[in-house]
Amino acid sequence: MLITIPNVLTREEVTEFRKMLDAADWDDGKTTAGAQSASVKNNRQLPPTGDVAQALGQRILQALTANPLFLSAALPSKILPPMFNRYESGETFGMHVDNAIRVNPLTQERLRTDLSMTVFLSDPDDYDGGVLVVEDHYGTQEVKLPAGDMVLYPSTSLHEVTPVTKGARVSSFFWLQSMVRDNAQRTILFDLDQTIQTLAGRAGADDPEVVRLTGIYHNLIRLWSET
Repeated sequence: MLITIPNVLTREEVTEFRKMLDAADWDDGKTTAGAQSASVKNNRQLPPTGDVAQALGQRILQALTANPLFLSAALPSKILPPMFNRYESGETFGMHVDNAIRVNPLTQERLRTDLSMTVFLSDPDDYDGGVLVVEDHYGTQEVKLPAGDMVLYPSTSLHEVTPVTKGARVSSFFWLQSMVRDNAQRTILFDLDQTIQTLAGRAGADDPEVVRLTGIYHNLIRLWSET
């Protein structure tokens, strides 16, 4: 299940983020890559424990905890601190799969990566190339979103960022461990939750069918969740 979530950040927030990020000192992106991905990774990243990364990452997390679509799709249990990367002048990240386990650089806690996320901080017209290509059961999907929007997809997916040939692609990327490990189960829960919300908008939250479906939704979470 690949889902785009619009307007995680406002245009004003994106402008503020970019001012801070464009003035920051960037490191080689290979410093946080696994053994396989390091061989195909060519970009720059902010140090994840630096002041800028921590301050901006916290603001992204605050925005997501107030976003109903994100909460419905992800059912988050634990979220790694957002990181930030930059691609320019032929920089790219070839086809790879994310590490199954990652360590929180601030707490050293280990998390299972169920879902991968990218918040775009450059508009599509600001750069050429730099397309996020995700391979899943429905084929290859290409993602290049407006600044402030986010894409959420299973961390089991093979994916790449094509070479940037003009301009700069700046984004935040991070991972989460969901309360529901299985992607198929998360998809069922998401579809059910979205249907309940649509029906509640038409018939009211106290409609008997809406109440019954809400009960089924929560009972499935009890059955499938790990927390």
